[in-house]
Amino acid sequence: MKAGRRRAREFALQALYAVDIGHAGGAPALSGLWGSMLDELAEPVTEAVTSEETEFAQEIVRGVLEDREALDARIEAASEHWRLPRMPTVDRNILRIGAWELVSRPDIPGSVAINEAIELAKKFGGAESRAFVNGILDKIAKDVGRGGRRKA
Repeated sequence: MKAGRRRAREFALQALYAVDIGHAGGAPALSGLWGSMLDELAEPVTEAVTSEETEFAQEIVRGVLEDREALDARIEAASEHWRLPRMPTVDRNILRIGAWELVSRPDIPGSVAINEAIELAKKFGGAESRAFVNGILDKIAKDVGRGGRRKA
């Protein structure tokens, strides 16, 4: 399921990105994502999407959208000299996913939530995304008592 959760996070990121730039709701963004995977012009999906992946992606999107205001406040509080609108859209949504997992999913270890966000940043973000995401989520993890990647 580990690889499945990683793919689910990728799907959720793509849907949240679509919501962020297109001002659509989460369900339409996910429906559009699933539909685009079947489109012959889309990048081919090498493995079928499992029900666990779709369920986890939907849970992430729902959770992030329901808690977005509180998550955004946490992200801004943890970032130095960066307001949310100035952050790259991809990074902003990776941070929302990671922060949501840290705050709302105690069954997912904090280090796993941070590491998975870093992997998303490596794959989808810019040159500085990895360090940016790591630093902010580490602060959030410490603030919510989930440790963070580096122990003091």
